[in-house]
Parts: sequence; structure tokens; C-alpha cells
Amino acid sequence: MTVAPVPSRTQYVLEEIRHAVLIGRLRPGQPLVETELAAHFGVSKTPVREALKTLAGSGLLVMSQYKGVTVRTVDAAMAREVYDVRLLLEPEALRRAVERSADLEADLGAARDALVRAAAATDPAEHSLAGGDFHRALCLPCGNPLLARMLDDLRDQAALVSAVVWAADPSGEREDAEHREILRLALSGDAQGAADALRQHLAGFVHRAFPGDGTSH
Repeated sequence: MTVAPVPSRTQYVLEEIRHAVLIGRLRPGQPLVETELAAHFGVSKTPVREALKTLAGSGLLVMSQYKGVTVRTVDAAMAREVYDVRLLLEPEALRRAVERSADLEADLGAARDALVRAAAATDPAEHSLAGGDFHRALCLPCGNPLLARMLDDLRDQAALVSAVVWAADPSGEREDAEHREILRLALSGDAQGAADALRQHLAGFVHRAFPGDGTSH
């Protein structure tokens, strides 16, 4: 029997803080104090400090010489920047994934699983996280590791935007229906149709959440 390795203290702290931010337990703008977090997790300040640096690098936290470490605040400008890049990259990644796949059911199985988890989620935050997993699973089989990594680098910021928007205005039924249609088109082998549906889905979300941005896609 193979025993899974125990996560390092830093990784454990990182994942706990990340999850707390993305489900709204730690709120945008909330300060994070190393000594308090170390006492909470029962570790020294070193793994906490490293975890905070990593999460700041991923865009979830902000490190300031004057304010210390705080949870990143989501505003319209930040959301549009993140979604502008997603609009450029995600539909192309999905188009490539569908075109190159020899077994769409297998390659997109994780996306289907994420939809099942979203449907079973009991609160908006967990539903939003499952939605993020769905988007990631669509793009991973694109065949370009650099493209997949670029999208992964945006993952936490996109999840933070989604979590904040969902906390204010849950839209589960609409999101689920759009996700199902994207997956249906992808599984049918319609690469361009799936990419177009994904583009409309992303653009629609940011326009509903932050109307009046004056951009067009």
C-alpha cells in the first residue's frame, strides 16, 4: 500500500489560506498577520511567510511596506484585466483541445466531473470553485504546456473575482446551463462552436458583474 506524502507545512498553510480566501472566510482587504496565522495553524512564522509570498505572487494577496499583507480587493478594473486575458487565451485553448483529442470523453472527463460537483455544491463559494475547475479541465488538454501554465497563473485571480461576484449575486442556474452547452459542443467535436460558446460565456459574466466597461469582445 502506497501512502501519500504528507504535505509540507508551507503547502498546507498555503492551501488553507487560499481556500479561506476563495470561499470568502478571509474577505477582500482583510489584513493577514504572520504571528496570528502561525498560532492558528500551529507552525512557525517561516512557512506562513513563504505561503503568503506565494499567494501574493499568484495575485490573491497584496504585500505592502506600509499595510503588510492583505487579501486582494476585487474591483472592476482588476476583473476586466483578468477576464480580458482569459478571453484571449481560454477559447483558443479549448479549440485546440477539441481538435487534437483522439478521445474527447476521456480528455474532458474532468470537466464533466466538475459539473457534477458544481450541481451538488451546497453554497455559492463551493459552486464557484467547481466552476473554476471546469474551466481548467477544458483547457489542460490543449497540447501547449506554456498556454496551460499561463491560464493556471490566472486561476487564483479568476477564482477570486468569481467568488466575490457570486457572494453578491449568485447565478448558478445560468452558469451551469452555459457550462453544459460548452461541454456538449466540445464533446460533439465542434471545436469552433465550443470556443465561441466559451468566449460568450466569459464575456457575459464580466459584463453582468461589471456593466458599462465600454469594451467589446
